[in-house]
Amino acid sequence: MNQQTLLENSKKHLWLPFTQMTDYERDPLIIESGEGVRLRDIYGNEYLDGYSSLWLNIHGHRKKEIDEAIKKQLDSIAHSTLLGASNVPAIELAKKLVEITPSNLTRTFYSDSGAESVEIAIKMAYQYWHNKGYTSKRKFVTLTNGYHGDTVGAISVGAVDLYHRVYGSLMFESIKAPFPLVYRHESEHLDVIRDEALDELHKIFEKHNEEIAAITVEALIQGAGGMNIMPPGYLKGVEKLCRKFNILLIVDEVATGFGRTGKMFAIEHEDVQPDLMTIAKGITGGYLPIAATMATEEIYDAFYGEYEEFKTFFHGHSYTGNQLGCAAALANLKIYEQENLIDKVQEKMAYIAYELQNIEELKHVGDVRQLGLMCGIELVMDKQTKEPFPWQERIGYKSTLRMRQLGMLTRPLGDVVVFMPPLASSKEELSEMISILKQGIEETTEAFVSVN
Repeated sequence: MNQQTLLENSKKHLWLPFTQMTDYERDPLIIESGEGVRLRDIYGNEYLDGYSSLWLNIHGHRKKEIDEAIKKQLDSIAHSTLLGASNVPAIELAKKLVEITPSNLTRTFYSDSGAESVEIAIKMAYQYWHNKGYTSKRKFVTLTNGYHGDTVGAISVGAVDLYHRVYGSLMFESIKAPFPLVYRHESEHLDVIRDEALDELHKIFEKHNEEIAAITVEALIQGAGGMNIMPPGYLKGVEKLCRKFNILLIVDEVATGFGRTGKMFAIEHEDVQPDLMTIAKGITGGYLPIAATMATEEIYDAFYGEYEEFKTFFHGHSYTGNQLGCAAALANLKIYEQENLIDKVQEKMAYIAYELQNIEELKHVGDVRQLGLMCGIELVMDKQTKEPFPWQERIGYKSTLRMRQLGMLTRPLGDVVVFMPPLASSKEELSEMISILKQGIEETTEAFVSVN
């Protein structure tokens, strides 16, 4: 199929996720191949992968060890069901995940995406209390501006109005607790911001603990909600409140897991042990759709019994525990050990922090938020007053289009530009990416201000 036919067919037959198709029709992009941290479109143009192909690529594209693991697995079998049966790589990966996650997590329940792993955690928490006879514990607490995926359960414990408002009548009601948002807070003291939010959560737990099943929180940093970073000690404070009021703690590590923050999992920064933890994205190195919900033995035991007791967890999709995905994940995790990847990430995050200082000084950059190799750059009309650009102008989106022209791909969150490179990016590649970030932001913001 030639280039023009591909383009015409993409516009005629595809419906892209989280995309207004008129945007795609105006600025189409069709990826054909990739190598390392670079992608190539059907016209031969190359782009640095500045968002890890939506936050999940770890080692770059076409990593030899993962390619070979998938090919080897194909020689045995591509897929068999996990409903009532198991398979070799699913067992091996489950054991490995238990070894690298917090010590209280002993069970692995597979799924296909981050959103589904959250959906599973919600259902597990709900049924856990039901199986134990606490039928009044049915509600969930979530944090303002939180995002946990796009299935109905996941959006019900999310709070990004842009994504969720149209589905309001489909969603179950959750209790919203304030996220300790640092940027634009009247106080400049992180401990004040942290304690204020924990005090509000304490009040909610105190009033509603007999009806709350669980709270869902992203680990240390909100992703799709704007790359907002928690003040130190906040997540640990949430854990302590959960223990005090007998509420389950669900931690979403979908975006933050597998080294993205400088630890294998972000909760390690504060030694948090959740009751349920969701993982996806980096689990296969960016190759195949595998996700998992990790659970404690106590939660597992609440579902254990004879069939006629009706404690079974009735959830599972066709490709759950897929052998090819599990084989890719095992090869991916082996690379972490062989290449000492987490230590290398810690070196690179310090390098990025230094390089981002040049961007932070730009006239229309209000805030630069970084946790490991997760970065959000908030663009504002006025740096002093923090006045945002008119939302209709889509300055963040236009900045990323300019970056595409300059040779790097990323997607914005409103006027927060995301920079989340593959963990294997070299310092030279990181420097090249940050240079494009700077130029794209500077040219776009200055061009808008000059004519307004």
